Amino acid sequence: MKIGYARVSTQDQNLSLQLDALKASGCEKIFQEKASGAKVERTELQKLLEHVREGDTVVIWKLDRLGRSLPHLVELVSTLESRGIGLISLNDPIDTTTAQGRLVFRIFASLAEFEREVIKERTQAGLASARRRGQQLGRKKGLSKEAENKSRIAESLYKEKKLSVNEIAKQLGIAKPTLYVYLKHRGVQIGAIK
Repeated sequence: MKIGYARVSTQDQNLSLQLDALKASGCEKIFQEKASGAKVERTELQKLLEHVREGDTVVIWKLDRLGRSLPHLVELVSTLESRGIGLISLNDPIDTTTAQGRLVFRIFASLAEFEREVIKERTQAGLASARRRGQQLGRKKGLSKEAENKSRIAESLYKEKKLSVNEIAKQLGIAKPTLYVYLKHRGVQIGAIK
């Protein structure tokens, strides 16, 4: 069974062109939505993935209608393939129901993997270079201005011994472990009050 998926990015855009092409290709059911491709949650795509069964073929207008990025697209197609579901893109040379289409898609997948590895290598090289220059990496030590203020109040309340640790944390709107971090930062001996 051929099942279509059509998507446009905004409410102003029209799905007609995609729907006509999907119907002409023989799709018996079409899932359609108006949602940005960058959105992780796409309700209709999720419904399609739950609906399709082994032997079905998902048909799309173009590859960019399906995946958020090349790695995401590779992940989706690999999932479909592992379930015995094909993918046909009407405007790209992709038809994973044929040997040639699977080859083309695997080339795309290899390029995506290569891209991820290159980015990883560049990142590692940049970090190593920064370390050699003595640059401090990661989060700055110490507390933010707001946290510093709260730590002073926490110290004062803790030393008064009128409130429990839980009450102090609640009053300051922080978690109990955060309160202990603040007190430690202020050099307060923790012990008597629980």
